[in-house]
Amino acid sequence: MSARLPLVLRRLARPQPPGPPRRLPSLCRASSGGGGGCGGGEGLLGQQRLQDTQAGSSQGSGSPAPPARDSIVREVIQNSKEVLSLLQEKTPTFKPVLAIIQAGDDNLMQEVNQNLAEEAGLNITHICLPAESGEDEIIDEILKINEDTRVHGLALQIAETSFSNKILSALKPEKDVDGLTDVNLGKLVRGDAHECFISPVARAVIELLEKSGVSLDGKKILVIGAHGSLEATLQCLFQRKGSMTMSSQWKTPQLQGKLQEADIVVLGSPKPEEIPLSWIQPGTTVFNCSHDFLSGKAACISPGVHGISPIAEDVSLLAAALRIQNMVSSGRRWLREQQHRRWRLHCLKLQPLSPVPSDIEISRAQTPKAVEILAKEIGLLADEIEIYGKNKAKVHLSSLERLKDQADGKYVLVAGITPTPLGEGKSTVTIGLVQALTAHLNVNSFACLRQPSQGPTFGVKGGAAGGGYAQVIPMEEFNLHLTGDIHAITAANNLLAAAIDARILHENTQTDKALYNRLVPSVNGVQEFSKIQLARLKKLGINKTDPSALTEEEMRKFARLDIDPSTITWQRVVDTNDRFLRKITIGQANTEKGCSRQAQFDIAVASEIMAVLALTDSLSDMKERLGRMVVASDKNGQPVTADDLGVTGALTVLMKDAIKPNLMQTLEGTPVFVHAGPFANIAHGNSSVLADKIALKLVGEGGLVVTEAGFGADIGMEKFFNIKCRASGLVPSVVVLVATVRALKMHGGGPSVTAGVPLKKEYTEENLQLVADGCCNLEKQIQIAQLFGVPVVVALNVFKTDTRAEIDLVCELAKRAGAFNAVPCYHWSIGGKGSVDLAWAVREAASKESRFQFLYDVQLPIVEKIRTIAQCVYGARDIELSPEAQSKIDRYTEQGFGNLPICMAKTHLSLSHQPDKKGVPKGFILPISDVRASIGAGFIYPLVGTMSTMPGLPTRPCFYDIDLDTDTEQVKGLF
Repeated sequence: MSARLPLVLRRLARPQPPGPPRRLPSLCRASSGGGGGCGGGEGLLGQQRLQDTQAGSSQGSGSPAPPARDSIVREVIQNSKEVLSLLQEKTPTFKPVLAIIQAGDDNLMQEVNQNLAEEAGLNITHICLPAESGEDEIIDEILKINEDTRVHGLALQIAETSFSNKILSALKPEKDVDGLTDVNLGKLVRGDAHECFISPVARAVIELLEKSGVSLDGKKILVIGAHGSLEATLQCLFQRKGSMTMSSQWKTPQLQGKLQEADIVVLGSPKPEEIPLSWIQPGTTVFNCSHDFLSGKAACISPGVHGISPIAEDVSLLAAALRIQNMVSSGRRWLREQQHRRWRLHCLKLQPLSPVPSDIEISRAQTPKAVEILAKEIGLLADEIEIYGKNKAKVHLSSLERLKDQADGKYVLVAGITPTPLGEGKSTVTIGLVQALTAHLNVNSFACLRQPSQGPTFGVKGGAAGGGYAQVIPMEEFNLHLTGDIHAITAANNLLAAAIDARILHENTQTDKALYNRLVPSVNGVQEFSKIQLARLKKLGINKTDPSALTEEEMRKFARLDIDPSTITWQRVVDTNDRFLRKITIGQANTEKGCSRQAQFDIAVASEIMAVLALTDSLSDMKERLGRMVVASDKNGQPVTADDLGVTGALTVLMKDAIKPNLMQTLEGTPVFVHAGPFANIAHGNSSVLADKIALKLVGEGGLVVTEAGFGADIGMEKFFNIKCRASGLVPSVVVLVATVRALKMHGGGPSVTAGVPLKKEYTEENLQLVADGCCNLEKQIQIAQLFGVPVVVALNVFKTDTRAEIDLVCELAKRAGAFNAVPCYHWSIGGKGSVDLAWAVREAASKESRFQFLYDVQLPIVEKIRTIAQCVYGARDIELSPEAQSKIDRYTEQGFGNLPICMAKTHLSLSHQPDKKGVPKGFILPISDVRASIGAGFIYPLVGTMSTMPGLPTRPCFYDIDLDTDTEQVKGLF
């Protein structure tokens, strides 16, 4: 073998002349004497089988082999190449990778594998370990390959004695292209050969025999010295061909008799010297499949001795080719798994109780699936998730790249009518809808929700995980901390705030030269600009990279931002409702040298960084957006950005994990992304673009992604369409408009609704007139959705006090107003089963062609865009700008920000700017008191009246009821 394989390798690796792609060269074998030349025209695969009349003779080096046998390796490789080409027509970037873990030096087979892989068009990677590597070291490498999504097959090239049960058990069956694992062997034995990988060595033996014209039916086969999967596979394959198969070890007492009976002998391990060749009958075909022989570490039985015909080099090369074929099959299976398929989701059963228990009792009564199981069920790979505890995981953005060729599902937005202060259950409807779609209609669906702020959770509103039997679980993990995204935003926001005031201080107290030398310090006698400082130089038009080359004027321009403190718009944030931070004075210590100013805190979710997180589509895009954030103006009226302050890279580092969507589940075990939670007034109030995009790929064609917009359709839905869809490029298919009888009665003239105060009897008793009068608000919100060309399905969130007559009236009036359908929903009391009718209606509406359009062209002047929203959406007669608002509009237009979309900051309790004006107010003038800009997020936000960005605590906050059982560590009192 050692004399023969190098000849094959030299032929395979021989440099090829320029021209068409290299074909697999003709394969040759050495002469029978083991010399260095190739026999004239004899293929390596030519089988030597001596008949009784030719016993003792040997085949000459020039004897031609049958063409069919000579071409078998080329046929296998060519077939693999053609199959791979077909796969790459649909997925051009796809190229399978075979990993070979090798312990010790074995360059002979390594080069054979490399050349065959190149010829077929796939990649190969070798992990070379020392020959003395132990079991644990080999297993460590196997586990790494198992989780590497770039690798589609794994082969082990280690000593035969190293194939322990632990090593074989570590192999992932779907990557086991050598068919070693129990899973692959079990499928073969059961007759599921098309679903498993079969040992290439065993297949090579069968292929060589069949290609040589040998009929295996009735033949006596003796397999000697084979172990494990090779022995079992050979027995199984021979028996399927009708052969009588015997297995034996070398020290079996009856071995001589078995050898003399056998027509074909397969050696699974090296022949001991004490076993004479004379025991093998002349004319017997011998295959040497021993591990050492196949890896080139042992010499073969010389042909011509006692008429024995060993053809092991045929086995080794063909086995290598068949492994390549298995690799292509593995790649094909992997691609098929990436394509859209209906999830095999194990949904959780509900056992609804009446009366309905508290939200936290319902949540705690259900045992969630392990999040890694959920991730696997929906098509995420193990290396695409980072697990946080048992019930939460972050999903890597690499999943989006892997699924980029996957067709998107349908995009569904849940919005609502103008709500009462109590909320009308948009989150609950969203959860109920996906539970109905997936758990009851077996449709792939994903809910995408905002992460709630802890401020309202401990304030008055409570949590935001849905309610009743339509919740995200565990609700306490959903509402408290989650995976720390809001904390990361808080840290990044406050780092930038600290950088602003520190820069003002240092510029006020240092000369130009001292400031410059501190910004560009000398380290070991060398001054260098950082990467972000070079970007600032470029922005200033200074095309120099040597710090010592700048003129004094250039040093001054570079070092001084000259921030005008009166123009600072960047505030510090905290995720707690704290009214006493709405206006503060900072910098009062003597060490701040008189640099004090009035400032304020906002709630953390009001930070522009939260809006950036919600609108970004990649890590690089997030970094660019963070750098563009405008924090103030300089004394010449020019914007000062995070890039100018040199803090962009640090902000990105703090946000690098927050950009990954958080995976959780509903009460019925269906998937939910919880990611980002921007304010719905000064920001756009929608969950992240990235969560939506990944979910749309995971549900695939025919699936649905259901996401929610904050507040009423006039605010959250309008911003979803004009801001989020403009940023993402995604096209919505359906709007689900949530209404309640309670809210409609309020709009029809019912008494005021106040949080924490019991409802008046008008809301708990049937009153059809109030309902009918209040449907004007529902009709207006339907019309708003129709402005964008999207069909509307009204979801009436039914409360226990609603009567059948009231429910029927709302659904009838909604359809008359132009809704595609209107459906009562009962998910709060019975889970997804209560929203099956809604699910059918949404699917039907989503099947219609979308005619989506934006409300305005972003190139319009800022004032015209504001006026368009005020008149077309809110129903205002016109707008009125304060002098400050007009001044800001002029400044933003001059600074080049006039082409951004508009994000109106307005009360959510009325279509107008006055919260007490219910129904559909008409003829009002919408006052614009101020205009601000979120340049990094990418929108201008006008303030309609006074808009608080820091909620306060009520007289009796929710925290009175929240407690921890110190024995069980269970949270109590959340709702």
